[in-house]
This record gives sequence, structure tokens and C-alpha cells, in this order.
Amino acid sequence: MTTRTGRRLAAVLIGPTAALLAFAAPATAAPAGGRLDADVSVGRLVLDPTERGYRGSLPVTVTNRGSAETYFNVTIVEPVAGSIGNLSPDSPCGYGSPQDNRRVISCSVPGANLKPGERRSFSVAFEALTTPRNVAMIADGGRISVNVGDGNPAIADRESFAALFRSTSGSLRNPVPYVQDSQARGSISAAGAATLVRQPDGSYRGRLPVTVRWAGDAAHEFLFVAATTLPADVQIWGTDPQDLPSFPTSFIVPGGPFMAGEERSFDVLLRADPGTVPGDLGEVTFQLDTRWGMDLVPDADPADNLASFTLTAADAS
Repeated sequence: MTTRTGRRLAAVLIGPTAALLAFAAPATAAPAGGRLDADVSVGRLVLDPTERGYRGSLPVTVTNRGSAETYFNVTIVEPVAGSIGNLSPDSPCGYGSPQDNRRVISCSVPGANLKPGERRSFSVAFEALTTPRNVAMIADGGRISVNVGDGNPAIADRESFAALFRSTSGSLRNPVPYVQDSQARGSISAAGAATLVRQPDGSYRGRLPVTVRWAGDAAHEFLFVAATTLPADVQIWGTDPQDLPSFPTSFIVPGGPFMAGEERSFDVLLRADPGTVPGDLGEVTFQLDTRWGMDLVPDADPADNLASFTLTAADAS
């Protein structure tokens, strides 16, 4: 039921900010009387071709160069928009304001406080949902910085890094620049008609098969569908399967971000209120939009972002 999923969409939209605020405040104050300093170094980020785009991890080491035991935070700018994943070992993270359309993630260095001279190593996962190619590629612009965990945002040290895409033949030689799409290439289609059948409580329920297709590799967090026309007393009641929120007039396409070339079919659940008169209820139109954070990503072909179907209510046979 749609009313049970509303809070989940709020978490999708404000969760990164809330998480950032949650861990930005020091868990324990840094000891007084000691010098605070840090060093950050990174290895090489190599993204290997997989059955679903490219995956790889960036090795990171933070060293406490000060004279006091404390904890540290790192801030990472992803080299490919939409590619950054979790830290390993896990650590609290949150998102800051994007830079050049790329996400910025701030995390506590995993583990307990670092003693003077102590090093702490971890890795950051990356995934690029683009079609693997037979040439090596490179994306510049990744950055990582470290600041001591005393509430002072001043950067103690920083490093730059690139993402190297290994070719499907295994080569990293002579990489060409990786150019990510800036426009979405999504489309939606639906069965031409749906019938809602009367239920014991007097309401009407039914489902509509829908297919969403995605081409290209533009950065996105989810695809969003809104009913631009909907008969009175008819609501969207969810999707099947459903793993993200839906509302009376909209829903998020289940399954998360799309891989280039992916096609996803599911059912949209529909409901009409008790008292609806059986018969033709009219036409419904769905519009597909691509969302990157709070922004709408322009689509290369808006015409195929619309799907219309007719809706009928009927007594149970």
C-alpha cells in the first residue's frame, strides 16, 4: 500500500544529508594539548569489466602524524559520476554538495582512534554502469582529503587519483578518455489497457504490466514515474516487485540504478475507491523522469518517456 512507503522516499531524498550531519559531530573530543596532523595516500583505482559494468576499489591509507590520539575524516570526490560505493571496513558516510556533477562523500576513517604514528588502511568501492569496451579508458578528477576529527574542517592532506578502466582483453595500456553521457536515455512502455476488479471491501484492484528501458550511462540514482493523467478516485497502489517508495500518483522504478542497455519489466498496482461506477474510467498517462540527487536529468528523446493506457472497472466474474 502506498501510504506505508512514503517515509522510505523521504529517506532516499534526505538520507545523505541526515547521515552527514549525524557523523560530522565528533563522537569523542580530541585530546587537548597535542598536535594534530595527518597524511593520506592512495593506490591505483582499476575498474575491471564485469557482467554488470566495471568494478574496482581504491586503496587508502591515513597516518596520524600528530602527537595526540584522535580520529580522522576523509572526503572523496568520485572520478566518475555515480560510481562511488562503500568503504571497507564499513564506516559512517554522508554526501556533500556535488562538484562538476560528481558526488562528494565524507566518511569517518574506519576503526577506533589512531595513536600518534599509527597507520590505518581501508578501501573505497567503485562501480561504473557502462558497457565494457575493448579499449582501456581513463577518467581523471578523483580527489581525497583528510582532516583531523576535532571539529576543525581544515584539510590536513590531499591526493588526486584517476579511474583506469581495464579493457575486455585485460589491457590497461594507452587508455583513451572516458566520456560519460550527460543526457538520460530512458523509455517506458505499458500494456494498452488495465482492468480493475471489485474486491470484497467494495474497492477495485488491478495491475498493469510496464517495461522501462535504459540506454547510455548518464549518472542517475533512480528513475521516477508520475501519472500525468489519472481518473478521479484512482490511485497507484505500489509496484510488484517493490523495493522503493510509491505514492498515490507516482512511483520509483524498482531495482535501483540501471546498467547501460538494461530492460526491466514489472507490474504497477492500481486501486479505485469504493463507489466507483463499473465501466470505462478513462485514459492514464505515465511520464518517466531520471533523477540525479534532487535534479532532473534531461532526456535525449522525451517522446518515449510517455506511456498511455485505458482503465476499466468491472465487477468480479
